[in-house]
Amino acid sequence: MLAFLILGILFISVLWPHKNFVVIGFCILFLVSGIWQHQGAELRSMKSELRSFNDTGETITLIGVVFSEPDIREKSQKLTIEIKQLNYYAAGSRSEKEKVLATINRYPEYQYGDKLKITGKLETPPVYEDFNYKDYLAKDGIYSVMDWPEIELIEKNQENFVYAKILNFKNKLRESIYQNLSPPQSSILGAIILGDKSRMSGCSQKEIEAAQEKGEECLKLKEKLNITGVRHITAISGMHITILSIILMQILISLGLWRGQAFYITLTLLILFIVMVGLAPSAIRAGIMGGLFLLAQKIGRLSAASRAIVFACAGMLAVNPLLLRLDVGFQLSFLAVMGIIYLMPIFQYYFLKWLPIEWFQKCWWLSWLPIKTLGSLLAMTLVAQVFTLPILIYNFGYFSLIAPITNILIVPLLPYIMGFGFIFSLVGIIFQPLGWILSWPVWLLLSYLTKIIDWLSSISWAFKTLEISWIWLAISYLILGLITWRLQERQKLKFLNY
Repeated sequence: MLAFLILGILFISVLWPHKNFVVIGFCILFLVSGIWQHQGAELRSMKSELRSFNDTGETITLIGVVFSEPDIREKSQKLTIEIKQLNYYAAGSRSEKEKVLATINRYPEYQYGDKLKITGKLETPPVYEDFNYKDYLAKDGIYSVMDWPEIELIEKNQENFVYAKILNFKNKLRESIYQNLSPPQSSILGAIILGDKSRMSGCSQKEIEAAQEKGEECLKLKEKLNITGVRHITAISGMHITILSIILMQILISLGLWRGQAFYITLTLLILFIVMVGLAPSAIRAGIMGGLFLLAQKIGRLSAASRAIVFACAGMLAVNPLLLRLDVGFQLSFLAVMGIIYLMPIFQYYFLKWLPIEWFQKCWWLSWLPIKTLGSLLAMTLVAQVFTLPILIYNFGYFSLIAPITNILIVPLLPYIMGFGFIFSLVGIIFQPLGWILSWPVWLLLSYLTKIIDWLSSISWAFKTLEISWIWLAISYLILGLITWRLQERQKLKFLNY
């Protein structure tokens, strides 16, 4: 590291007139800075005081505050607790903000900001055959778990008051959805507009009975979404941010606001939405990357959006360098947005060229459909899937053969599902009977969605398993980058009439 540091400084200082060497020098300095940050993060995890109690069998008592929204499951709940005091004999507050993940009984329920006294045994997060749970938690600064501890509530509302109120509003929206819709429709809608995946982990009794009649094993909803290649619709991503921004922009402009005013109001509402879904890392990434992409579109500098995305990712890695290696979601978000920036205009061009737009406009029963918007949305989805496919195969060992078909049949409905879903859930908070009536269009759309997913996931050849090494991963992205560059060059020549 010292040698690289000296080399970078020499390139910048001695070879200053040669700009290419100066750029290389700065790249070397940033590389050294990144390595130093990553080593510092790993060193902090190794020196964790909590981690020293892992797997010792010693019963300890912790005082802490519920740091984020509880993850409520069917028979349990998981609490991320920021430790304020370690063991009863440790007086005063702690300077190091260490966290522990506690799995407790479903009831009584605890809320964000509750101060708790928990007594139990700390353990190291397990590493499963197909999933490294230890690394998954380490990226969030969690190195210890505690299963079924004794819990005593000390105080309530000890964290941010505004954030607590936003989470309370989210709970009301969640109740409105689950009161007016039955599963699996309610589970899918809750995941799409609230990021709530707690009710997607199992099969309903009706689904279990139907599978038993056919002599088959019941596939969980998450597994069906993976097989059909549409798991992304239930994760708060840049696509959701884009769809939501389009809906908000159209509503605000129809109310008489100028486009500039509508843009800034939309950004404010998107920030509140990201806070409402729990400030999950995936939602924050989607907000930053999606917001930068929309800003680049607004000011007409889409070509410069890639630089803004790179700087945003660099800033996120400066705060938490473990994201780059341990968080697959971070890698997928970055690649999807880069694909949208570089390849989406080309896909969009061919989509709009092949779509029979004039035919849709002549048919009075179809003329109301925003064909260009839906075509752009579909192009964005397929581009994101192309750019993330190699890393999905590398990490999860399979890919969906029917994903393009499923996305064509489902993705164009997402704006309507999100729009109607927000409307009926908001109305349902104020007047539940009217919310139930307004939920009918969403129920029809979600029923169509679930039928498509059920049907296509039952096809025997729907997905294939495939394992690749990191060498093939690198080759795949080199080929993809070359193809993208060639397509862009061809589009430039078409634009210049060559």
